Amino acid sequence: MAETPSTMIPLGTKAPDFRLLDTVSGNYFTLSDLASDKATVIMFICNHCPYVKHIQGKLAEVANLYRKKNVSFIAISSNDVSNYPADSPDNMRAEALNHHYSFPYLYDETQEVAKAYQAACTPDFYIFDQNLCCVYRGRFDASTPGNNQPVTGNELCRALDNILAGNPVNPDQKASVGCNIKWKRK
Repeated sequence: MAETPSTMIPLGTKAPDFRLLDTVSGNYFTLSDLASDKATVIMFICNHCPYVKHIQGKLAEVANLYRKKNVSFIAISSNDVSNYPADSPDNMRAEALNHHYSFPYLYDETQEVAKAYQAACTPDFYIFDQNLCCVYRGRFDASTPGNNQPVTGNELCRALDNILAGNPVNPDQKASVGCNIKWKRK
């Protein structure tokens, strides 16, 4: 595991489209199938990363809360499953069911979606507005494994609350830090 910060794409970047397998339902979805007319949270996560495991419970809680407010949550795993079999689609499905994910958990087998979003780590969070323009990119909150700060999701929630209230999102945003995405060897 290499501790890696998120790339922090420019605010205003248009969300790249995709068509990916939802490991829970077995259906393929595009961004337009899943996007909300309020806000869409796209997060790159995986099964084995201790940074993801650290926030999993609170992440599921936050997603449940904001989905009731018509915010869409989409999780994507792009890790190389040949070298990291814990992140395979079957294991993704089991993880989603075990942690009661209320959002699709999509598999990016080619890793093209992670590259299009310039995702660098897990977890890596993006919020797109009703026009699918990036208004937030960065961390869930300041908590990481071992730093003894509580997992709250407050930074992501603050951005979502501003969007829902029709207020601008503060552009002073902190990069997420986590495990590097496990890229396929060429």
